[in-house]
Amino acid sequence: MARIKIADKAGACYGVERALELAWTAVSGTSDDVFTLGPLIHNPRVVSSLDAMGAHEASAVDEAAGATIILRTHGVTPQEEERARAICAHVIDATCPFVKKVHVAVEKLMEEGYQVLVVGESGHPEVEATLAHAPGALAVCSAEEARALDLGPRVGIVVQTTQSLATLESVLKAIDDGAREVKLVNTICEATSSRQEAAAQLASEVGAMVVIGGRNSANTTRLAEICRSICGRTFHIEQPEELQRSWFEGVESIGITAGASTPSSQIASVVSTLEALTRRECR
Repeated sequence: MARIKIADKAGACYGVERALELAWTAVSGTSDDVFTLGPLIHNPRVVSSLDAMGAHEASAVDEAAGATIILRTHGVTPQEEERARAICAHVIDATCPFVKKVHVAVEKLMEEGYQVLVVGESGHPEVEATLAHAPGALAVCSAEEARALDLGPRVGIVVQTTQSLATLESVLKAIDDGAREVKLVNTICEATSSRQEAAAQLASEVGAMVVIGGRNSANTTRLAEICRSICGRTFHIEQPEELQRSWFEGVESIGITAGASTPSSQIASVVSTLEALTRRECR
């Protein structure tokens, strides 16, 4: 049987665990309708479980009028929060505290007169919520995008909490021409950096890597990219049922890591399935 190793820092971060606890408490404490504004976290398996428990996903605030609404971990726009507090019976703010710090940072940079850049994927809920806290701010996610911008003499930068340090460094290099004042507030979550470093280290030590988490999860996708750049046999899965024995033929050691929205129970299910698959291969 192949040796299975789990990376340090793999799995659910503080913000996700906090949000799930808030959601579980909300549905267990009432018989009334409970909604999340968008998916609470980027993990389809967990979101489906929450729905079965009674926390249903609403695509807009008005769908939860008169009910309890939970604001997603990625944050919401100021307009959405204001609307929720106006028409919903109860508002539970499950925004990650580290995302809240990004909002504070962009607002301060705006007040100080900086042109604000958010290093992160345009369209990602966290990035869109951050942009809404700083009207006129721009999202950028590569050196090429950064070089194409018409920037002023004073630029303030914040970062999507789950972004990679490599992306941030490439953007900084692209815009810092020596003549421009650049103020960086590095808002990459420490847990994100630690998780990526641990995954990269493990990927260099094993014959195959399994990355667990939603395919709609930006931080999990980045983990898979990092691992794949080091270990060619890297597989990004959401469910243990996706695992295939052929992936691990001839492999003596398998590494596992998981995104910030992946609970320990999901990791345990994958480990059990892997053990069964590789045990059968050895027979």
